[in-house]
Amino acid sequence: MQVVIFNLGDEQFAVETASVQGINDIMEITKVPKAPQYIKGLINLRGNVISLLDINLLLNIKKNTEVEQSNIIILKMEDEQVGITVDQVDEVLEVEENIIEKVDEQRKTYIKGVINFQDRVVTLIDIDKLFAN
Repeated sequence: MQVVIFNLGDEQFAVETASVQGINDIMEITKVPKAPQYIKGLINLRGNVISLLDINLLLNIKKNTEVEQSNIIILKMEDEQVGITVDQVDEVLEVEENIIEKVDEQRKTYIKGVINFQDRVVTLIDIDKLFAN
């Protein structure tokens, strides 16, 4: 399975490339009045208007105020696209399914598992379940 690994604060997360449409640099964001707090706004990507979500709020992760979020990951959700802002996209890796450790936390159903590399631990997110909440 291929994954995109990205940083949020001091932690690393991954999403499967099957749901990734693209990775872009940060761009102009149009705020939406009275939108829920987790909606950062809208972006115009090659003529397509895409909702931009604050994944820090969805994952309940404190933002690193010293680091400017520099990337947007465009995800395909059923028949629409959404963007998430991340501190930085690190890499795209091929990961063997057998190194993904399952997590048995009932509260965090959006976590698919933990990828345990020798030098770091990366949390694999189930994007469909995260956005279903």
